[in-house]
Amino acid sequence: MKGVMRFGKKGKFSPRFIGPYRMLRRVGLVAYELELPLGQKSVHPIFHVSMLRKCVGYPSRVVPVEDVQITEELSYEETPVAILVRQVRKLRTKEVASVKVLWRNKNREEVTWEAEDGMRSKYPHLFHTPGCCHITLY
Repeated sequence: MKGVMRFGKKGKFSPRFIGPYRMLRRVGLVAYELELPLGQKSVHPIFHVSMLRKCVGYPSRVVPVEDVQITEELSYEETPVAILVRQVRKLRTKEVASVKVLWRNKNREEVTWEAEDGMRSKYPHLFHTPGCCHITLY
């Protein structure tokens, strides 16, 4: 499915497609009805073929739909587990601090770079743990 917000991010930072979902039936020549989770009952279940992509993968790796908790804005919550690395990039007139964060959502882990100021304001408990590395880049 196309155009779903993740983490409140829009545009190029949001995923282009979510799923996979099972097709229930074909509706007309160019539309399909999908089996959507109860958390997405505000989304109409019939989609044009241009909005769908074939799922290439293994059925054993499919996350059960019941495990994903989707909010009303069609986003889901990931929780930060730890700060792995902290780095400061020196620009011409200022320094920009960023942290490498380990995120977890049920069965999946992901590592991303985030701005330190935003992470410190949202998740202050992560910055009290010792063992985080510090890197300064010129």
